[in-house]
Amino acid sequence: MTITVHVNGERRSLAAPLGLDALVAELTSAPKGVAAALNDSVVPRSRWAATPVGDGDRVEILTAVQGG
Repeated sequence: MTITVHVNGERRSLAAPLGLDALVAELTSAPKGVAAALNDSVVPRSRWAATPVGDGDRVEILTAVQGG
């Protein structure tokens, strides 16, 4: 089964079922400094594995960047 989600404003077709933890892991390799929101609500990292991503959902994944 395939679902369509919007990740950081970009439409993507993904295999379902899919958890937020798997989606974040697929899109970033950063071990720290990552935040995720599902449908405009920030999801604590401790809940990513228990948060399913469904068809039509909007996901924002933010990675902190350090520099100078």
